[in-house]
Amino acid sequence: MIGHEVVIVKNGLRICGTGAALGNTPILQNKAYFEVKLQQSGVWGVGIASPEAELDRVPLGSDAHSWVLCSDCVLRHNSEEPHRLVAPPQEGDVLGVSFDHVELNFYINGKNTNTPLTGFKGTLYPVLYVDEGAILDVVFRDFSYPPPVGFDAIMIEKSILGHD
Repeated sequence: MIGHEVVIVKNGLRICGTGAALGNTPILQNKAYFEVKLQQSGVWGVGIASPEAELDRVPLGSDAHSWVLCSDCVLRHNSEEPHRLVAPPQEGDVLGVSFDHVELNFYINGKNTNTPLTGFKGTLYPVLYVDEGAILDVVFRDFSYPPPVGFDAIMIEKSILGHD
C-alpha cells in the first residue's frame, strides 16, 4: 500500500515523491531488522505501521497506527513525541530499524540511538515516508551494518495451505 503521490523505483527499493509506503510483508517473526539509506535529504520518516495508517499524511506518527523516526529528529506515535535525537541523520547515513514486538529501536550508522518506542498492536509492516525532495532506499538483505544480536532480515511467510 502506498500514498497517492508516492513514487517507488529501483525494483521497489527506493521511495520518492510525497507520502508513505508500507512494505509488502508484515513483520511476523520475533526479532526483525531492516535498514534505510538516506539518499537525499528533505522531509522523511522511517518505522513501522499498520495498514490503517494514513499514508497520504506527512509526517506519519500523528495517528495510532504508526511509529516513526522523523527527519526533524523526533520519534512520533499518535501525535506524541516520546524521544528526540541529539543530532539529525545526514545524507548518506544508514538508519537501522529493529523490532521485537515489544520495542522498536533505531540505529544511525550501526549505533543505537537509545530511543525505543513501545505500545504496539495489530499486524505491522515496515513504513517509509518522504516529502520535499527526500529520497530513501530500503534494504531488507545484505545490510551495511550487522543487525543487533538475535535480529535478522524480515522473513517472508509462506502459507502451507494452497491458494487457487
